[in-house]
Parts: sequence; C-alpha cells; structure tokens
Amino acid sequence: MRSSAIEVSGLRKAFGDKKVLDGIDLTVAAGTIFSLLGPNGAGKTTTVNVLTTLMQADSGSVRVAGHDVATEAKAVRALIGVTGQFAAVDELLSGQENLQLMVDLNRAVTGNGKRIVNDLLERFELTEAAQKPAATYSGGMRRKLDLAMTLVGNSKIIFLDEPTTGLDPRSRRTMWEIVRGLVADGATIFLTTQYLEEADQLADRIAVLDQGRLVAQGTPEELKRQIPGTHVRLRFATVADLDAAARLFADSTRDAEALTLRVPSDGGTTSLRALLDRLDEHSLGAEEFSVHTPDLDDVFLALTGHATEVGAK
Repeated sequence: MRSSAIEVSGLRKAFGDKKVLDGIDLTVAAGTIFSLLGPNGAGKTTTVNVLTTLMQADSGSVRVAGHDVATEAKAVRALIGVTGQFAAVDELLSGQENLQLMVDLNRAVTGNGKRIVNDLLERFELTEAAQKPAATYSGGMRRKLDLAMTLVGNSKIIFLDEPTTGLDPRSRRTMWEIVRGLVADGATIFLTTQYLEEADQLADRIAVLDQGRLVAQGTPEELKRQIPGTHVRLRFATVADLDAAARLFADSTRDAEALTLRVPSDGGTTSLRALLDRLDEHSLGAEEFSVHTPDLDDVFLALTGHATEVGAK
C-alpha cells in the first residue's frame, strides 16, 4: 500500500463572510497524480495556497510529506515545488539564466549547478533555446521552463495549478508526457486543471470541489460509473426503420432528423446481444451501431450543476 504524500482533514477557509473551503478531507498517495476539479470560485487555488504554505487555514489539519503546514512550513517548503497558473519566468533572462538563478537561490541544491541546469534544459527540450531571452519563447516553452525551474530542488511533491491553460493542443500533450515522466521518476503531482480531458488522461484519483465542499472523489472510471446515461446509439437508413425500432424499445429516444435511436443500456455484452437479437427478430438492421458511456463532462455537470468551464480560483 502506498504511503500518503498529502493528508487534509476538516480544512476550512473564509474571506469575511464568504466560506471558500468548508470542511475539506482528502488524501493523496505518494507517487500518484491527484487532480482537483471545480467550477469558477470553487476554491481550488485557495486549496493549493493552503497546502503550499502560501495561506493559512482557519481550521483543520494539513500534512505534506508528514509535516504540518502550519507549524512546519519551512520543512514543507523544502520538499515541494509549485507551478502557478502563470509562468513565473524572468523574460529579460535567457532560459539558462532563469534556471541558474533558481539554482543559486535554492539552498537545497547540492553538487554541480551547471550540470543541473544543462540536465533540465535537455529534459524539457529547451537546449536549442537556452541562450535566447525568455521573452522570445512560445507559451508552451515558457510553461516548460517554468516547470523546469520548479524542479531545480528535485522536489518530490509538485503542485501544478492549471499548468496547461492557454497552451495549444500539441504543447498541452507535451506537458502531459512531462508530468507522466515526473511520476515515473517517483514524484507526486497535485494538479488543478480547467480541462476535464486532462484530468481524465493523467489523474489516478480525482476530487470534485463545488462551493467549498468536496462533492465526489474517486478514480476517473469510478466517477463515471456514478452517472447514469450509458446507451446504445443506432442509426437507421429510413424513418420507417427508425419508427419500427423505437416501438421495440419503450425507453428509447429518437432523433428523426439524424435517423438515430438512443437505447438505455449498461453496455455489457449480454444486453447488447439481446438488443441486436431483438432487432434481428423484426428484420431490422442499423446502418451504424455504437456504445456511449458518460465522460467527465457528464460527471462534472451532474455533480455541480455547472458547465465545464472549471478554471476556478
């Protein structure tokens, strides 16, 4: 069984009369990717700020790598890396100079600083641009440099607060591979994101935060199974066939314009075979056949009642 990298119990935080976090409990296993989702204003970034010692909680306990963030903040800071929503690079310095600055400022760094810089430039595919000012970098390159700077101290617990916001799809997928590589090397990732696909692709476990409360936790597949809506989609060649099929399945939903029929199903082979056999008994055949299961969009909407714009503060 994996040990816990982060343990949060009864976490509360308010700004004036507004409760931002209202009793948060969560555990992040070491060597995994944990993703926190939530709509705008849910409290995601506030959670990250508390966990990374940037903000004090009103009540509750938070332990990171076994250290209490309230009483052992210095020890926590020595073990973590934090990448915020906006790349914190000095645009007047080159990529190499940005990394060297972090090496010089980080007391935890031991050994050959130049080698550390060169290794990070190579790891993040920034060697060719190492001597160029960061101001000339693309958005994806800046995010890679920002993450590389976070890793200067060889942090084992890394907080990524919406690390791919604003990146093009190719750069986003490059970042995904980097994140997977960090975990393969033993790091623990605490990720907030505004992209549900990103959480689905990366996270071992997901927690959904809404109005300061956790409304669900689990693996992506566990969360999807909580939501009804698995169905078989059949497309027919004619309206007559569509109508005939609709009469066979009382709970089905027809779309006359698209000539499609949605039939509720658990997606299992037994129920699918029964459905197809019934069509065959009535000499009906579908032009197309597919099984659709709920995705994280459906989960998010069902749990929060919000659309999937989840870049929360």
